[in-house]
Amino acid sequence: MSYRRYLRRPAVSSVIGLVLLITASMLTYLVARPSPADEPELTLGLAKPAEGQAAGASGYHYQRSSEPDRTEIIDSSGEPVAIMTDGARTAHIYGPSRTFEEPRFTDAKLETDMWVRLAPQPWRAGAEQEQWFIDWFAAARRDRSPDVLAISFEYVDGAPVKRDNQGQQYSGDASFGPPDPADPDGRQERSDFYDYLGLPWSFLDGKAAIPEPQRKLALDCSGYLRMVYGHRLGYPLRGTNTPGEGLPRRAYAMAEVGPGVQLMPNSGQRARGIDKLLPGDLVFFNAQPVPNRQIDHSGIYLGIDDGGHHRFISSRSQTDGPTMGDLSGAPLLDGVGYWPDRWLTARRI
Repeated sequence: MSYRRYLRRPAVSSVIGLVLLITASMLTYLVARPSPADEPELTLGLAKPAEGQAAGASGYHYQRSSEPDRTEIIDSSGEPVAIMTDGARTAHIYGPSRTFEEPRFTDAKLETDMWVRLAPQPWRAGAEQEQWFIDWFAAARRDRSPDVLAISFEYVDGAPVKRDNQGQQYSGDASFGPPDPADPDGRQERSDFYDYLGLPWSFLDGKAAIPEPQRKLALDCSGYLRMVYGHRLGYPLRGTNTPGEGLPRRAYAMAEVGPGVQLMPNSGQRARGIDKLLPGDLVFFNAQPVPNRQIDHSGIYLGIDDGGHHRFISSRSQTDGPTMGDLSGAPLLDGVGYWPDRWLTARRI
């Protein structure tokens, strides 16, 4: 999926496919993106930046947009370069296209030209003029090391083992947790990244944690997010579920008091505003048989797959670890199904 800049347009009753409009001065495209919880929404993208955009540092143009408040970075030819969201460190940078798939568990494939990285500090309007951003962005555009999306696939079924120079395993096929005596088909929660590593850990909020041997190489849903964003990419982590600097331990705390920007409120009903999502956003669910507003599951939004569906990846008990596969319910946010009906909110950190 190739993401481009979007300007919100009035809703229409029905839209089919892709419509190209050619004018004498520029090419525009209309994109209908499925949003079953909302009325169908039509969005308009421009192939060239509009007049009046501010020219910032490094020769780029910087376009301000809202919902959420963000800066869209555009090069001199009118091509989108990156998206920086106010209050979040997550940076969405356009680059070479990649395809993610997990053929053992789903026929779906997901192609994206977006690379998801962490900026050194949260974004704010005008930061393009600051030296920290100028230096970081020049390097980030060239960076082809594993990003959020690539790292998230380093823990799926069959992923190869990787070790550091001391022989410590830091990635590879992860379980969800040890078997749950109360649920013969399920696995126990509470496996954090330090359990996977088998290492004791001290957190910035003063909490100290000791790994449990039976949880070695295991990551529950929120532990998986903390492994990807925290241990691997350096986002600060808390050992508790209280507000403060860093990503809390449990999914409900990440959604309610976590860092960054909440993209839509948790009303206790199916989330609205699916078109606000970008790859790498954290998505939150109530996974109970009878849905309610209590959040107890989390995942990472991947984007739109080759079937046109909004797909996420998460570590699940029924699949015994991280997957974008369809076992125990296709991990989609649109349409009708177990997970679409239980999606409550999202956050960009």
